Amino acid sequence: MSQRFRLSTALDVDDLLMECIPYAVKLANEKYKFDPPLSVNEIDRWGKLGTRADVIFEYFNDPEFYENQPVIEGAKEFVKKLSQITEVFISTSIPPEFMGIRAKRIMEEFPEIPTSNIYMGSRKEKISTDILFDDGMHNVFKSNASYPVLMRRPWNRSATGMLAVNTYDEFLKLVETITKSYSIVRPKFHNPGILILVGPSGSGKTKIAGKLYSKLETFDKLVSYTTKDESSLKVNDWYNYVTLEEFNNKKDSGEFFESTMYAGHAYASKKSDIDAILNKGKNVLCTMDICGAMAVKTNYPHAITIYIKRDKKVLIETILKKNATDEDKANRILAIDVERQNADICDYIVEDNGDYESAADEIIKLLKLK
Repeated sequence: MSQRFRLSTALDVDDLLMECIPYAVKLANEKYKFDPPLSVNEIDRWGKLGTRADVIFEYFNDPEFYENQPVIEGAKEFVKKLSQITEVFISTSIPPEFMGIRAKRIMEEFPEIPTSNIYMGSRKEKISTDILFDDGMHNVFKSNASYPVLMRRPWNRSATGMLAVNTYDEFLKLVETITKSYSIVRPKFHNPGILILVGPSGSGKTKIAGKLYSKLETFDKLVSYTTKDESSLKVNDWYNYVTLEEFNNKKDSGEFFESTMYAGHAYASKKSDIDAILNKGKNVLCTMDICGAMAVKTNYPHAITIYIKRDKKVLIETILKKNATDEDKANRILAIDVERQNADICDYIVEDNGDYESAADEIIKLLKLK
């Protein structure tokens, strides 16, 4: 495989390489003895919330906080691996009076990153790299990088459609996928394997998956879990409804191996469900957003992604007809342009012109599934 150039990646620091909010929460609990203890999950967006969680901001003006921020587990190994694949830069937002402390910590903890590649300031959109990796939703939205990627955290859970990952390994897999996207060689479907349909809301991916399922006896559908309104799932047997509390408990216990947020709803899958299908000698068929797809590709080498392409006007018309709240519809429409960029990193692209049967047949022919 040939590569056109060596990719460049800009990494955030706070809550990407070093603990920030979790560390501040820990210090606040020690100082104020909250009962029940303050939880990171209470911080569901960035900025002051008007709740008890606002006490964490006092630590962001303390030099000792920046001197003692713990390095996130696995961050050092992650930077070492990434440095072998791409040129790595730091793009970190920090008050000017603490920049010296931040620079010293970066040089000590991550010596692979050249000092000339350390940039500080809040105008991250001015940094020109191929990839940006950040937990700040606002930074990802404004980024000029070709591939802005969000690290999922409780405070960016409302983000919809954008490239997002849950772990360092998923990000490394994404970088590998981006690199391979410059190759004209497309992967073949291996049996047993996993077929993932990806696409914006209204693209018809679930209906196309339904047609595929009816045509292919060697495939079993992967039933995912969601907090989406239970009444809207009665005609959709691709999902199991769980409450948000149940969802968080399963996620925290490690029962879900991938999870994401889409239009304000949580979605996730179990590795045990995928393994159960594969162990029967059957193939897995599922629909996911790009975040879930990258998680599957990280864990399973024989996963194929197909982006379902549809005209933007048709996407909007389809979304407007959905049985959903106005806010939900707005979130889905706003995500369309971001999601359309995901086509570049999927293995194949299939166009949906409203004929789900034909789209399913095209996928079968494309992957030689019969």
